[in-house]
Parts: sequence; C-alpha cells; structure tokens
Amino acid sequence: MYVEARAWFDANWDSKMPLREWWRRLADSGWGFPSWPEGIYGRGLSGDGARRVADARRDARVAPPPAGIAQNLAAPSIIAHGTEEQRRRFLPGIVAGDIWCQLFSEPGAGSDLASLQTRAERDGDEWVVNGQKVWTSGAHIARCGILVARTDASVPKHAGLTYFVIEMEQPGIEIRPIREMTGRAIFNEVFLTDARVPAANQIGAQGEGWSVALTTLANERTMLGAGSFGSSGSSASIREIEPDAPAGRLVRDDERPAGRTGSGAADLLRSVLEHYGNAADPIARQEYARIHSLIEIARYTDLRARAAVERGGRPGPEVSIGKLAASQLLQTMRETLFRLCGAHATLWGDDAPFGGRVHEVGLSSYLISIGGGTDQIQRNIIGERVLGLPREPRPDKDVAFRDLKVGTQVTDR
Repeated sequence: MYVEARAWFDANWDSKMPLREWWRRLADSGWGFPSWPEGIYGRGLSGDGARRVADARRDARVAPPPAGIAQNLAAPSIIAHGTEEQRRRFLPGIVAGDIWCQLFSEPGAGSDLASLQTRAERDGDEWVVNGQKVWTSGAHIARCGILVARTDASVPKHAGLTYFVIEMEQPGIEIRPIREMTGRAIFNEVFLTDARVPAANQIGAQGEGWSVALTTLANERTMLGAGSFGSSGSSASIREIEPDAPAGRLVRDDERPAGRTGSGAADLLRSVLEHYGNAADPIARQEYARIHSLIEIARYTDLRARAAVERGGRPGPEVSIGKLAASQLLQTMRETLFRLCGAHATLWGDDAPFGGRVHEVGLSSYLISIGGGTDQIQRNIIGERVLGLPREPRPDKDVAFRDLKVGTQVTDR
C-alpha cells in the first residue's frame, strides 16, 4: 500500500498548482481519504492501511488533504446515513476544502445534548428552523452546517430529533463571535429565526436524528483524541488556509502540515527542556519520560478508537478512552511546561519564548476537557459500557419532551 501510494504522490504532486485543485485531484485518486468506501473518494482501507498512506504522503512531502468539521464529522455521517443523491451533492465540495460548522450545543443543552430546544417545523418542501446554538466553531466562515433540531416534542427527547444540512448564508441566520481567553474568536453563537432547510437536506429519517448525531459524535471524539497530539498528522486544518494559494505553501520544512496546533507536543517539551538547560536534570527528564509514555499510550488508544469508528461509525468505549486520554495528556503538558518555564510561561506573542506556544498550551488545555463531551461524560460512558457499572438514573427516559423542564425551557405545549 505504501509503495503504490508513494508512486502516485511522486507522479502527481505539483507544488505550484492551486491548493483546491490539488485537494480535488487527491480526493479523486482515493488517496486523500483512503478509509472512506471505494467509489466515494476512498479506497476502503483499514486504519493501518490509511496510516501507511499517510506515511507515504509525508515521505513524499506533498500537501495533505483538507481536515475540519466538513471532512471529519459531516462527511462520515453523510456517507453512513445519507442517500446516494446527498453524497453526490455534498461530498465533492467537502473533499475540495469547503468549510462547514456543527450546530449541536445550545445554552441549555451541552452535555445533555438530547435536551436541545431548537425547533424545525415542516412547511411544504422545506423545514423552518428557530432556536439558538452556541460554541459553534467556524460558523462565521462556514458554507454549510450540520444541524440537529427537534421535530417532535410529543415523544421522549432522544426520539424527537432530526438531522439536517443547512446553508449558513441566508437571512434567517445571525452569527455572533465569542471572544475566548486566548484572544481568538473561533467559537460563535448562532441565532436561527425562520431559517430555511430544504427537505432534501434531511439526513436520515425524521425522528432518527439522534442516531445520525451519534455517528458525528463518534468521529468528533476521535478527532479530538490523544492520538492527534505528538504526531505530525495526516491532514490539514483549513480554517486559516487559502484554497487558491499554491499547494506547496502547505508543506513546511519540518514536514508538519500548517494549522495543526496539536502537533509536536513532545517536540515542544523537548525544546523547552533544551532552551532552559533542564535536559540533564533527573526530575525534568522523568517528567519528559512520563509525557512521552502518555503520548505512546494515547496513540495506541487512538488506534483502537479509530478502528471502532471504522467498524460501525458509533461511539464506543475506545472513543471515550481516547478523548479522556487527550484531556489528561494536555493538562499534564500544561503543568510540566509551566514548571519548566516559570514566569516566562505567562508571556504571549511573537517575541515570547517559542512564539508564546507555552502560554497558548496553558490557556487551550481546558478546551479538550469540555468540547466533544466533558471528561465527566467520558467517565460515565467508560464506567457503564466497559466496567459494567449501573447506569445513572434517567427519570426522563420515557417522558415526552414537552412535559420536561430542562435547560431554558419553561413550556412547550
């Protein structure tokens, strides 16, 4: 597999071609998303096969495929649950680098996502959507969004949800950035007021949106898993990349794709050790060895998680273990880096040590423990599905959603 992929990369790579053209050529070959099914921009490879392709791509020093919510979350959900017509309509833009967002979380529905209150009501050949979403990454630059909305409040909360693809550029959608403590504004609030969704954009059956959402959540937890830390990765974040720029700009001297803020965790720590003269200190070396061990354990966990998703597309205990491992790894990195850097860890900016990356690791370390399902949720899943512990009481399991008082809901009759 490596030899065949490497030969294709060597024969087809041109650093001067527009990045979007390279992405499309890569997708058409099947080498861009090799674990996707044959005939759907993939080659049906296992996780091991896909990793060998990624190794060949890195060794050939060519630009990686695009990566983001469209490619990592929306596409697998559409492939698993969408119609053939929907795959033909949505996937070409996704593999060419289109940016999508994920309209799931709400002010009153985060960890308890099934309590969401955004409503979708049928109006002829369209659905009319009203509600509010929050913590929506990239909504301000997204072309489409994957949306879960309530279409039936007369049934229990998990049963009344439907999954849609919604166009973001329309009058009924207002987007307000949320400024983070990092200084960035990647997340947004999204207000939907009589926003329109064609009935043809409904993914899966009406009322079965929770099942489709589980596929999305499985891939989200895998994307945020610990295997993404300490590796050079096999795809490129497209949030800050211009698709019409030369493809060669995405290949850096250190062979790490631009935009991957989670890459090289071990490299950063080693550089800090060397910079502050602590490389020979036995305690510092022990801390480095500990983090290196956590990264290796995380990689193994991530392989299990990705294999689970490839088998069924549903979140399982491996996915939750990988997600929890990522949270613990980043927190350990934060504490170790701060101890080594001392007061310099508070500095941020281009003129700060390591361009302020240490400070950014500290501020960003909390994101993984919340986004994609909190650490507490992951522990619940592991306890119930792996250890066989009794499930938490669910008194609302068989109660119609309109009879519940959850989140910001007062009445919905």
